[in-house]
Amino acid sequence: MQILETIVGHYNQWITVFLMVSGLYIVIARGNMVKKLVGLSIFQTSVYLLYLSPGKILGGTAPIIDPNYTVYSNPLPHVLILTAIVVGVGTLALGLALVVRINEEFGTIEEDELFGKDDDI
Repeated sequence: MQILETIVGHYNQWITVFLMVSGLYIVIARGNMVKKLVGLSIFQTSVYLLYLSPGKILGGTAPIIDPNYTVYSNPLPHVLILTAIVVGVGTLALGLALVVRINEEFGTIEEDELFGKDDDI
């Protein structure tokens, strides 16, 4: 019974691990470049959750000095993840632009077909 309570008590970490493994699987197992970018985005989301989970303290408040509150939440992880989200969106946009350019040049976004066309050049 105690093991079940431990598992249920850490559900956010289980979700993080599931997203990380599924994102990594999509990147490795799929040959379509757009699907690989989606897998990278899922993996990146799991990293966000990994950093944000310990940043929240139950019963903690915003870090404003008040004699009534003694437990504060740390805002630094949230600020860092906000920056990481902005960088991630920019990286995803660049990746999609590269996929569009590859599609224009080679007529496909499948890795196997691109490797076959590489020999023809």
